[in-house]
Amino acid sequence: MNLLNRYILQQFIKNIFMLMASFIAIYVLIDFFEKIDDFMEKGKSMALVIKFFVLSIPFILEQMGPVCILLAGVITLGILNHSNELIALKAGGIPLKKITNPIIGAGIVFTLLFLLMAQFVLPKTISITNHIWNKEVKGRVALGIFRNGRYYYRGRDGFYSFARPDRKKDDFRFFSYAAWNPKYQLTTLIAAEQASWRKGVWTLTKGQIQTRTRGDTFKTEVFAKKIFQFKEKPSSFFVPKYHSMELSLTGLYQEALGKQAPDEKNKAWTEFYGRISYILLGVPLLLLGLPLLLFVYRAWGRDLSLAIPVSCGLAFGCWGAWGTLQSLAKAGYIHPLPASFSIHILISAVGIIFLLREDS
Repeated sequence: MNLLNRYILQQFIKNIFMLMASFIAIYVLIDFFEKIDDFMEKGKSMALVIKFFVLSIPFILEQMGPVCILLAGVITLGILNHSNELIALKAGGIPLKKITNPIIGAGIVFTLLFLLMAQFVLPKTISITNHIWNKEVKGRVALGIFRNGRYYYRGRDGFYSFARPDRKKDDFRFFSYAAWNPKYQLTTLIAAEQASWRKGVWTLTKGQIQTRTRGDTFKTEVFAKKIFQFKEKPSSFFVPKYHSMELSLTGLYQEALGKQAPDEKNKAWTEFYGRISYILLGVPLLLLGLPLLLFVYRAWGRDLSLAIPVSCGLAFGCWGAWGTLQSLAKAGYIHPLPASFSIHILISAVGIIFLLREDS
């Protein structure tokens, strides 16, 4: 590695670590004041509080990683430009692509590190922080599992099984409820094509009730619509908010392969591709952000004071477009693969074209 590459690489590494430390400090500070009252109300020790926020750092890094890569590259090139070092290097016959190679290379290396963290570190830390927050602080315990398009939950008096097309709505399909006696004998089995929960009442439609009468005999009652007073409500069917984050990249891949229902399979592949594509978003943003910095400097001459806000706007704009495509992919309007990586291809191509034009 020559002296120029080493110098630029050192500047990039210094800037990205400074940015990561800043984002971690801001995120933890805000999160601390939002959650410290909950820890104190439950009488939790300060050691547990510190453990929770320290283990939250990998999650923060993954969320802010692409922005850190973009801003570190923009600041590094911006400082070279502001101190006239960039002009001197170009006047000495060094093309811009050679000057930016260490920055782009470092961005790729940090992206790979974020991918390794998502595979080996993040699942463990998210699992622990979920346990601390949901069980020890909020007192909530996940009651069941999700397999092959159906949810299975254990209630106080029985077991629930159903499909839930939209977790934001209290509407269920292929609903079943089974109650057992202390001898683990089935006493009641309720099945219905549809179920809904409104104003504290369960309403099942197009179903039947099988009730144990004597020995192994059951009485069957068919109904078109019937109200039930189950002890559980939809909010009791708790699943951690970041459950998918507890899975590694290979875990997400295996889960996607195991899905059978088309809707759930589509969502699982969207989760898998989306998780990878979000981590990879930093390098395409960097490729576009570097020539954008030079354009801003030539147009307005304010260097970093304007380039950084423009870069942040670029990041949020691309993130918004990426998020919109992810939503469309989950809804089944777009295939998960192009929805996850089309933004990367587009902004990378535009960025490379602009970088090459800077040397022409």
